[in-house]
Amino acid sequence: MGTPNRTSTVVDADVAALAAAGEPWPSIAAAAASSKLGEGTLVLAVGDALVVTDHFVITNGNNKRQVRAIADEVEHQLKLVGGPSPVRTEGLDSFEWVLLDYGAFVVHVFTPEAREYYQLERLWKDCDQLDWQKHLPARPAVDSAAAGNAGDPASDDPASGHAASGHAASDEEE
Repeated sequence: MGTPNRTSTVVDADVAALAAAGEPWPSIAAAAASSKLGEGTLVLAVGDALVVTDHFVITNGNNKRQVRAIADEVEHQLKLVGGPSPVRTEGLDSFEWVLLDYGAFVVHVFTPEAREYYQLERLWKDCDQLDWQKHLPARPAVDSAAAGNAGDPASDDPASGHAASGHAASDEEE
């Protein structure tokens, strides 16, 4: 897709971890999509069913702008960790379904409506799904008390409008 003005050289932590672990490029592409909040990101091993590619990475953004951001980020992050460049890119005219063809794998980035319409997961349901997240670094659990509410007397006071989680309490008297 080409992001010639992009000067960021920051590699996403998950992308870096998977690349350092020697994980396959489709898994790294899935992590890059996830870093831009791609939803329902999965990797299907389609090589036994298709001759033209080995894996599909499937994800979606919530709107066309996010679809573009995800597609750009996948290409950019793969480049930063020494990965391949797409052989072909399609869907840049509408950003409903962007396809990044890397030869050995294809990244599909959809809007929610396009993903529901084409249902690639259903079409390829007999193909194995790879657990691209299995080698991600463990994330520490977030404790709401440690996240900033510890010692805050208002955090547990219903009259203050704040629940212990830090979210505003709902107004139950409507």
